[in-house]
Amino acid sequence: MGETIAEIKDASVTFERKSEGIVFSNKSKVTFIIALLASLIVVSLVAITRGAYDISIIAVYKVVLDNLNIFATPTQTNSLFNTIVWEIRMPRILLAMAVGMALASAGAVYQGTFRNPLVEPFILGVSSGAAFGAAIAIIFPEFPFSLQISAFVFGMIAVFGAYSLARVRGQTPLVTLILAGVIIGSLFGSLVSILKYISTDAGLREIVFWLMGGFYYASWSDAYQIVPVVVVCSFVLWAMGWKLNVLSMGEEEAKTLGINTERTKIILITLATFVTALSVSVVGIIAWVGLMMPHAARLVIGPDHRFLIPSAAIMGAIFLVICDTLARTLTTAEIPVGIITSILGAPYLIYLLRTKKNIFFG
Repeated sequence: MGETIAEIKDASVTFERKSEGIVFSNKSKVTFIIALLASLIVVSLVAITRGAYDISIIAVYKVVLDNLNIFATPTQTNSLFNTIVWEIRMPRILLAMAVGMALASAGAVYQGTFRNPLVEPFILGVSSGAAFGAAIAIIFPEFPFSLQISAFVFGMIAVFGAYSLARVRGQTPLVTLILAGVIIGSLFGSLVSILKYISTDAGLREIVFWLMGGFYYASWSDAYQIVPVVVVCSFVLWAMGWKLNVLSMGEEEAKTLGINTERTKIILITLATFVTALSVSVVGIIAWVGLMMPHAARLVIGPDHRFLIPSAAIMGAIFLVICDTLARTLTTAEIPVGIITSILGAPYLIYLLRTKKNIFFG
């Protein structure tokens, strides 16, 4: 058994040789990840000073330090500044970091599992299912679940429905799973359209607003619920990176090395779907993050998922904090962050299609 594990990890180490991207040593990759973490801290420190209400940088950091009890004797903090900085901006930035990390990690896992660089976290219908759940909660106030719970539950139902539909004789072929996801997504999309048709004008506006995604209602309660779960799930996915490396080389080869491919796929897809559904249930549908960030990380650091997953996660956090900061500062009326990510995402995909046509796993 020890020899088998050694062979699997050797295969994981040599996996990056199949890439056409830049190849760094493991030490350089660790340095790159540390640099990304430092960049995330810098971006967050800048983001918390930006907003519609003009507060001096010194006053902003004074509020943060007072709430963190950095000083033995807290200074007198302006209550308005405290509300804006600590109660509004701070949880919003933390939530943007967590959602960016969740979507980017899920995207890296999906792309590795399906061995397709154009796959993203919503491919199995989680966004359509969550949208249906949210629409039901919006249109029918008597619905027993809150909007967040309803969106999360139906998002998970959609994915497990796709997985059940694709499962044949104890196996789940990846191509069949993708097709099942398209079918389920189309079904729930049609149901959302029906709910839009029968809803009131106010309900229709709320549904459309939710579908565009945003952190308008971010609170410390959301941050407490989402951040720990995303961090734990991301670490689990990171720990399974070497298995994903082997799985990405082909199921037959993975089986010969002793990997239970079916169980591994179930764990990876379930965790990735869970954090995606959790994120969508809180902030709505935010596109492109799960597609772009794994690509960007792979171009720099290579396809070794032991380094790709944490790199993509941190890059996703940085990207979404920047997008959210732009969304709330570009105009006097806040722009849904999903619009910002789409505006930035489409040109990036065009760039990839025009200049990196051969970026695949092998």
